[in-house]
Amino acid sequence: MIGRTVPQVTFKTRVRDESIEGPNPYRWQDVTSDDYFKGKRVVIFSLPGAFTPTCSTYQLPNFEKLAETFKEKGVEDIYCISVNDAFVMNAWGKQQGLTNVKLIPDGSGEFTRKMGMLVCKDNLGFGMRSWRYAAIVNDGKIESWYEEPGFSDNCETDPYGESSPENLLENLEKLAA
Repeated sequence: MIGRTVPQVTFKTRVRDESIEGPNPYRWQDVTSDDYFKGKRVVIFSLPGAFTPTCSTYQLPNFEKLAETFKEKGVEDIYCISVNDAFVMNAWGKQQGLTNVKLIPDGSGEFTRKMGMLVCKDNLGFGMRSWRYAAIVNDGKIESWYEEPGFSDNCETDPYGESSPENLLENLEKLAA
């Protein structure tokens, strides 16, 4: 994975638009891989689903809390990608009170599939979802890769550690030394 360019896809997002009246002032906006990753150094991390226990209790909140530390290490943005639609991702971000981590909806799983990380989670009633991983991406190229062990369809466990923000920061410090 290291040195590989992230896949070129167009994400279907929903963005707030004050010109729209009513209780749902959002509009569709296409955002490309280049919009997110070109010309900057970012962290991306992917997880099985919004609102799920490990994702909502540890992984996303800890990236949010440690965002300033990542900035000090030269990371401009932190993106969380999940095979969920824009409505779910926006609701999850609001519920989590995010101000630092940006959520990317991969509703059809196209980016995840092209990354080679799409797995079947029918055993949990999820369908096709992302395996848990993280990467440091520099100008669209994968600089470092953190994949949870046991990659497989219908995995009975939910490994978490390799893709944790703490592990990424530890490795960033080693690279800087």
